Amino acid sequence: MKPAFALKVDVDTHVGLRDGAPRLLELFARHGVRASWFVAMGPDRTGRAVARAFRQPGFLAKMLRSRAPSLYPLSTMLRGTLLPSLPIVASQPERLREIDAAGHEVGVHGFDHVRWHDALAQLSIDEVRAQLSPATELFAAVIGRRPAGFAAPGWQCTGNSLRVVDDLGYRYRSDTRGTHPYRPSADGYLSSVPEIPTTLPTLDEVIGTAGRTPEELARAYHTWIIPEELNVHTIHTEVEGGPYLEQLDRLLSRVKDELPVRTLGEIAAELPDVTRLPVAGVRPGALPGRGGMVACQVAS
Repeated sequence: MKPAFALKVDVDTHVGLRDGAPRLLELFARHGVRASWFVAMGPDRTGRAVARAFRQPGFLAKMLRSRAPSLYPLSTMLRGTLLPSLPIVASQPERLREIDAAGHEVGVHGFDHVRWHDALAQLSIDEVRAQLSPATELFAAVIGRRPAGFAAPGWQCTGNSLRVVDDLGYRYRSDTRGTHPYRPSADGYLSSVPEIPTTLPTLDEVIGTAGRTPEELARAYHTWIIPEELNVHTIHTEVEGGPYLEQLDRLLSRVKDELPVRTLGEIAAELPDVTRLPVAGVRPGALPGRGGMVACQVAS
């Protein structure tokens, strides 16, 4: 792979698309960079994710260390519980079109983010399809074309989800944490769609350990970037598009003159045929600073 820095923007919530996306669009325009945006297309039920504190080891510690209540408005923390869920895209389709019109890549980040994140391992292939098909169709209705890229909510991936993404005609995926693009295999199923994993830690995983100020965090990320390789950094509209916008601003100022900032779609277009990519398994694994398990690239 050509050395590059790729920004993968996850949009998980209604307020993230409404308020965080415009801030990031302005920042990216000022730096002259384009990103790959992956948007949860269905309801915002973020409040139901609070139950992870009782189910996932390390989740509560991560929430406290990263000061999650300061990252997410109270209304978001209550969506789907004390407050009704809100449709993320259907209530503001113009925002999705605005991102696309600004020249960025836009893809799908599932439908019901919380259900995929918390229950994917238990979902049948038909249930996975019932999650992803409406997301794909809504994207096409809003943007006017089929999506090319898919990114799994919460880096949750199974053989069933690999198969459904393949069947729906996506050209690449970014479902896992790993080191380099590969052909993924899970639960006995070998995908026909290449995977471009996130290679760097997310900000909520390192707040409080790598620093807290924008300069400290930007400096830490700069040391983790490998100039000779593909570096994929996942950010969130609720975090870097909110309280940590200055951190991302400082990071881009450091990186953009050292590495080309490219979209995942551009990177996917330059990959060899999927049959020539290295095959790697996808297995649940624990990452420093993150509660619960995520899908990780492992040698087959």
